[in-house]
Amino acid sequence: MSVMAVEKKILNAAHSRAVFRRRIRVLSEHIGLMLRADGTVLDLGCGDGSLAKAVMDRKPGLAFRGIDVFLRPRTAIPVEIFDGATIPAASGSFDWVTIVDVLHHTDNPGHLVAEAARVARKGVVIKDHLRDGPFAHGILRFMDWVGNKGHDVRLPYNYLSRQEWDAMFGQVGLKTQTWRENLALYPFPANLLFDRGLHFVASLR
Repeated sequence: MSVMAVEKKILNAAHSRAVFRRRIRVLSEHIGLMLRADGTVLDLGCGDGSLAKAVMDRKPGLAFRGIDVFLRPRTAIPVEIFDGATIPAASGSFDWVTIVDVLHHTDNPGHLVAEAARVARKGVVIKDHLRDGPFAHGILRFMDWVGNKGHDVRLPYNYLSRQEWDAMFGQVGLKTQTWRENLALYPFPANLLFDRGLHFVASLR
């Protein structure tokens, strides 16, 4: 095993212990509250499907499928490869689309949000970051690197402000139904640096 492979393995293990498990538990609660008790959900950029599985454990009436630009060795839900631009599904194919910490990895997040709106009959749920406040961009870059470098995820660090998010949603014809910040993703005292208005979950129709 190469030195780089060992470094990635160590980074991934440390992130899993410190952040990933709590993140899955907390986000599954927030996202579950924005979805109804049953229906079909497409998880865009689903990774290994752990979050979708956690939401289904809370709401067994939901059926998730995932798409991503590459397939992990093990996935908790059915996952299909896609090109990162066009969702391989007809318009109105799913009740909801979820997009969790994906859009800041793209150069054109508005296009993916429009695609999500196209295939969703009832709404789109987005979790992402806010580039508002002092030092926000630098802190988000650090968080992104720790969480994703070990998985070779593309890191353009394309974070948006609340004003830019609202403008994007309006351009694709979506209206915000629910908006939540301060998600309590991190325990004290890490939350003082890494939670403070840097995250949001929104439901849109």
